[in-house]
Amino acid sequence: MNSTDDAPRGDLRHGETTEKIIGVFYEVYNELGFGFLESVYHKSMLLALTDAGLRVETQVHLPVFFRGHLVGDFFADIFVEHAVILELKAADDLAPAHNSQLLNYLKASSAEVGLLLNFGPKPRFKRLVFDNERKRLRPKIESA
Repeated sequence: MNSTDDAPRGDLRHGETTEKIIGVFYEVYNELGFGFLESVYHKSMLLALTDAGLRVETQVHLPVFFRGHLVGDFFADIFVEHAVILELKAADDLAPAHNSQLLNYLKASSAEVGLLLNFGPKPRFKRLVFDNERKRLRPKIESA
């Protein structure tokens, strides 16, 4: 079985990958603590995830379509193993808007699992899942 298609832990889709990511999140938090800019945590997570043997991409482009037309773009903070979107925050607490942001990233992409990681006064994470069967087919952009 290849690592982008890891076996679920219990009933968790990409459970092994998300477990590693959450462990790395706590390692970074424990080493840096609270109070840095989000960009510091972003660079630190990239390094630590890579050190943990995970494949990472940063600022992944996610186009948004409406009625077959490109109407906007998202850029996901980090994409791990071509399977899990990470949205990083350095806020006092997680807000409903943060959940909505990650959920929209999942809707706009082929990824089904996302982690919202907050490097606030207390480290917090949320795991969101949006099954591909619930997504509408996204139209492909054809070159003219």
